Amino acid sequence: MRLRYQFELIQIIRNYFQGQGFLDVLTPPAVENPGMEVHIHPFQLHSTYKKELKPLYLHTSPEFCMKELLASSEGFDKIFSLSYCFRDEPDSPIHRSQFLMLEWYRKDERYESIMQDVEGLIEFVLKEGKQKKIPLRFENQKLIKKTMQELFLEELQIDILNYLDVPSIKELLKNFPDVPVPEVDLEWDDYFFLLYLNRIEPQLTKYPILMITEFPAPLSALSTLKASDPRVCERFEVYINGIELCNCFNELTDAQEQRRRFSMQNDLKKKLYHYQLPEPKKFYQTMDKGFPPSAGIALGVERLLHSLFEIENPFFY
Repeated sequence: MRLRYQFELIQIIRNYFQGQGFLDVLTPPAVENPGMEVHIHPFQLHSTYKKELKPLYLHTSPEFCMKELLASSEGFDKIFSLSYCFRDEPDSPIHRSQFLMLEWYRKDERYESIMQDVEGLIEFVLKEGKQKKIPLRFENQKLIKKTMQELFLEELQIDILNYLDVPSIKELLKNFPDVPVPEVDLEWDDYFFLLYLNRIEPQLTKYPILMITEFPAPLSALSTLKASDPRVCERFEVYINGIELCNCFNELTDAQEQRRRFSMQNDLKKKLYHYQLPEPKKFYQTMDKGFPPSAGIALGVERLLHSLFEIENPFFY
C-alpha cells in the first residue's frame, strides 16, 4: 500500500491547486540553461550515437520556463508544475539526483500570498491523507513564523544583521571553535551556512512546522530586498521536523540586476567548481520584455511526503 499512498497524495496535491484556481502546466525538461544557482549542479545531455555533448541540460527547476509563461500575454496568472527535476548530487535520505518538484507562481501578487498557500496546502494534504487512512507522523500542528534575525538571537544571542560583510562574519566564526572553517577564503554565504548548518539548523527539529522569513540580503538570490529594511530580502523557507521543505522568493523583476547577479553566480561557480554555464538568453529575453511582479516557490514533494506521513523512502522503487 505504501506506493499507492504516494500516488494518492500526489493527486491530493494537484486537487488542492486546481481547487484554488491554479493551472497545471508542463515545461520541457531539456533546456539551454538549467538554472544559475552556484551550488546546484546540472546534468548535460550526451548524444550516444554522435558521441558528443549537446548544448542542452536537464533542468534543475522549471523556474525559467514558468516565468516565460507568466510574462506572456496569454493569461497565465496562477500556475503550478509537479514533475521531475534533476540535480547532479549524491543520494541521501533527503537528496536525490532525480526528484519530484512542486513549483507554483502567482502573478501580480507578493510572497505573503505564497505563505498562505503553503499553510493551506499542508492543512489540505493532512486532512485528505487522514481521510484515506494514510498513516500520519503528526497532526493539528500550527505553523510558527520566525525571521532569520529572530532565530539567531534566540539560539546564539547574535544579531546576524550586524555581520553582513565577509570580514565581520569571518571574525564572528572565531567565537565558535566547534564550527569547522576552512583555511581558504570563502564567500559570505559560505561563512553564513557554516554557522547556520552547524548551530541553527540542528535546533529546528523542535518546531514541527517552521517558516523562516527575511533572510540576510547577501542571500537574496532571485528575490527582492525589503523596502523598509534593505538588510534583508523577501524570501522564506519552511521546515517540517527539521527538514527543509521549500524555498520562496518575492521575485526579482529588474532585468539589469538579474544579469548582474547571474554574472556573479557564474563567476563564483567557475571559481569553486571549475565550470560555467551558458547565458540564459531566452530567460533574459523574458526579463527584457517586462517580467511582471510575482512570487514563486519550489517544494520538494518527497520531503513533504516523508515529513507528514510514515513514508520512509518516497518513490524509491
